[in-house]
Formats: sequence, structure tokens, C-alpha cells
Amino acid sequence: MPDWLRLLLTRRMLICVLTGFSSGMPLYLLLNLLPAWLRSESVDLKTIGLFALIQFPYTWKFLWAPLLDRYRLPLGRRRGWMLLSQIGLLLSIGLLGGFSPAANLTSVVWLSVALAFLSATQDIALDAFRREILSDQELGLGNSVHVNAYRVAGLVPGSLSLILADLLPWAQVFWITAAFMLPGMVMALLVAEPGVSGAPKTLRQAVVEPFHEFVGRQGWSGALLVLGFIFLYKLGDSLATALSTPFYLDLGYSKTDIGVIAKHAGLWPAVFGGLLGGIWMVRLGINRALWLFGVVQMVTILGFAWLAWRGVQTSIDGVDRAALASVIAAEYLGVGLGTAAFTAFIARATNPAFTATQFALFTSLAAVPRTFINAGAGALVEAVGWFSFFILCFLLAAPGMALLLKVAPWNVTPPSPRP
Repeated sequence: MPDWLRLLLTRRMLICVLTGFSSGMPLYLLLNLLPAWLRSESVDLKTIGLFALIQFPYTWKFLWAPLLDRYRLPLGRRRGWMLLSQIGLLLSIGLLGGFSPAANLTSVVWLSVALAFLSATQDIALDAFRREILSDQELGLGNSVHVNAYRVAGLVPGSLSLILADLLPWAQVFWITAAFMLPGMVMALLVAEPGVSGAPKTLRQAVVEPFHEFVGRQGWSGALLVLGFIFLYKLGDSLATALSTPFYLDLGYSKTDIGVIAKHAGLWPAVFGGLLGGIWMVRLGINRALWLFGVVQMVTILGFAWLAWRGVQTSIDGVDRAALASVIAAEYLGVGLGTAAFTAFIARATNPAFTATQFALFTSLAAVPRTFINAGAGALVEAVGWFSFFILCFLLAAPGMALLLKVAPWNVTPPSPRP
């Protein structure tokens, strides 16, 4: 049996499926369902773009991650925090649809912030749990499986919920969407708590040691280069997809078109790309995968620019669903490949003794473009138009690729840190 197939057919990979699905559900709700809901309720593009700021907990989650490293809840240090955050997510998602964006925009904002905070907290626990149950050999494939399930979870708020929104009131749609948090809750109840040596014994140790260990291992210059790379590698494609749903709506596509065509055309190539990337990483290694997959990730952004230009040219004749499907398929194949390698890189950079805090620090930094830079996407599109916006996204992907020369040289495989 090939190494990649032997690694794939394990109980730990099944757990990675469930961690990915549970993690992706609330984020894709904020990225896809929330903008569509706001747009359908006649909220302007600039305001929708500013709603990206509600995702700030994803950027600052490293501030409370030490609490999850230090304190153990009744179910365990990882399982307890997983279940607690998942219960909160189920309730907050369900309650969100009971408000009207037109009449209760402030309430929608605060409940969305709470949802983002609970989702970020869940991610801290899930990322740490996944890193602690996977061996170094399983990191590439396991994180690819996680990312694939993460993408599949986007089918619920990004496809099923949009289709249901044409048939049911929004309040019912949000409660149906919330019910998909249940598989993650069942997983948290059934899995075993991982045993990791070197866990922090005091809050001070949980706060200080993760940063001290990382800088001590990398050196100040190396640490800054790694952090810069994490910030920049996904910047271009993150910005390019920040307002994808409003972009499709502005081109004339219906919510059903987006739910049936756009989301599936994006999902399955991303899933295929993520799984293929994980399999290739068994042979290529993480460094080479970052190079190869990053090039694909960067070039396919240009497809959105072409779609924006072509959409204007063909608007008189109506929408072109084949063009939409092909461009999104290419883009998300690149996204799937790039994300698989990027997530594996982050996991490899963490020390198992401080998994929650270091993983949260790295993923928080990766979320900065999605949270703060993407917040200005709506204003930028209104200023320069969709075509120029996507060209800019392509150019913003270049600096992250350049940093690979320092943080992930082609023929170098650095050892994983040890507790």
C-alpha cells in the first residue's frame, strides 16, 4: 500500500475531517451567507465590506489562546474548550437570523462579533488538538484533509443556506445552518484527550514561554521572516475572494446560481486541490509544495479579472454560467493547493508543548488580511472597479512568494520543534 494511502485510511484522518467541518462552518457563514443576507436586505457594498472587521477575533485570538493551553475544563484541555465553543456557536448562529439588518443593524453586528469570537476560540482548540494527535509524517496529509473538510463545510452556508433562502424565511435558514454544528459536538464527546508532555503549569508560563521558545528557536530575524511570510502568502487570494458573493450578484447571477454553480465550482476543485496537495506533500515535502502550489494560487487570480472584464462585455446578453464555473474552478484549485501547503507549514512551525498559543499566533497573523485589509475591499472596488481590483490582488501575491527564498528554500527540510 502506498505511503499516502496508508496514512489517509486512519482514524486520525477521520478526526481531521470533523475538525475541518466544524471549523469551516462558522467562518464560511461570515464570509458567504452573511454578505448575501445583508445584500439581499439592501445593505450597501461599503457597509458589507466593513463587516469584515467583525472577524477581528481571528486576528487577536492569540491573546486568549494561553488560557486554553493552561486551563483544563471537565472534558479535558482540548475537548472541553471545543465543546463549550461549539454550543455557543450553535446558539449564536440560530439567533442571528431573528434580526433584521435594516432595523437592527447594531444587534446584527454585535451578535456577529460574538459568533466570530466563539469561532476563533473553537479554532484554537481544534488546531491544537489536531497538531497534538498527528505525527510529523502525517502533518501534510492531515492538514490537507482538515482543509478539505473546511471547504466542504462551506457548502452549508454558501450553497444550501442560499438555496433555502429563496424558499424559507431567514430565521429558519439560520437555525437549519446552526444544526450543522452538531457533528463537531459529537466528535468532541467521543474522541480521547491527547496526552502531551511539557504542558504549561502556570498562566505566566502559558503566556511567555510560547513566544520565548519561538524566537529562541528561529532567532529574531528568522522569526520576523516567518511572521512576514505568514502574513503575505495568502494575501492576494484572500483579498480576491473577499467580496466574491456580491461580485457574482453584481454580474447578474441569482442567489440560486451562486448556490448551485458558483459554490460547487469553487468547492470541488479546492477539495481536489487540497487532497492532491496533501498527497504530493508526502513526496515533495512542505517547502517544495509551498513553491509549486503558490505559483498556481497566484496565477489563477487573473481568472477573476478576466471574468470581470468579460462580464461587462456580455452583460447585454445575460449571465454566462460556464465562464463563471470555469474561472472559479481554476481559482479554487489554486487556493486548495496553496492552503494545504500553508497550513502544513504553520503546523510544522509550532512546538507541541505550546500548540494552542503558537498555532493561534500564526493563524491570527494569517487572518489579518482577511479581517482588516479586506474590510476596505468594498470601498476599493467602488473606486477602481472589479477588473482593476483583481489585478491588484494578483500583484499583492508576489511578496509572499519572494519570502520563500528565506523561510522555505527549495531543497531544505527543517526539523520539527520538540517539547
